Amino acid sequence: MVQITSPGLRNSPVGIAVQGSTVMRMTHEELLAKNAFFAATSPDSLKKISAAGTIRRLQRGDVLFQEGETPDAMYVVLNGRIAIAIGNRPLDSRESMLALMESGDLFGELGLLDDGARSAMARALEPSSVLQIPYAVVRAELQGNPSMLWGVTKLLASRLRVMDEVLSDSVFLDVTGRTAKRLLELSAGVDEFVLPVTQEELAGMVGASRERVNKAIASFIRLGWLEQSDRRYRIIERAKLTGRSS
Repeated sequence: MVQITSPGLRNSPVGIAVQGSTVMRMTHEELLAKNAFFAATSPDSLKKISAAGTIRRLQRGDVLFQEGETPDAMYVVLNGRIAIAIGNRPLDSRESMLALMESGDLFGELGLLDDGARSAMARALEPSSVLQIPYAVVRAELQGNPSMLWGVTKLLASRLRVMDEVLSDSVFLDVTGRTAKRLLELSAGVDEFVLPVTQEELAGMVGASRERVNKAIASFIRLGWLEQSDRRYRIIERAKLTGRSS
């Protein structure tokens, strides 16, 4: 079930940034200001956009929107993880995960720019909350402040770079190499971590069957590069895993 929090809570602090031993809570305005899309947005415009936002809370498996739906809002992740995926229907029930959105990430903005339908679905991978921002308020600020488009352009450029890398991986890396790369990305730079997605979802990120991804992981374990216990992983040979992913 998707819950919608009362707009009265929209100004509460969200997100936690750590500097040394100091823990700072970020407001929605501060969180938006850190995103490339709003990089060239004035404080007054950020205040208006933030005030129009609504917090939505999701449980694991909740679908925020489906591919093909008519969009009217964009989203910023406050906490948790959201998968952006496309399905393989009507052939089968498999999905290909295009992106993994985490705290501070913005998604769902494409419809604002081209008036098209949703190009993918968004689903919560764990209990999560997002700030839902109506297109109408963003469109009004863009029309009144054209300089905001520099931030939009910056975000779109970064999206293109990511897609270039994904395309390159699909051409030049085999399933084992792509699996190594996804594991390194999901480890977030630490050697011991809990996989934040299921094996099926990992397979969707790799772009291969679950069986082939499991076979790749088994090969890393056999080589002594990786240890696994359920969803807990320990990277033993990061350099070798990195070499296999490039």
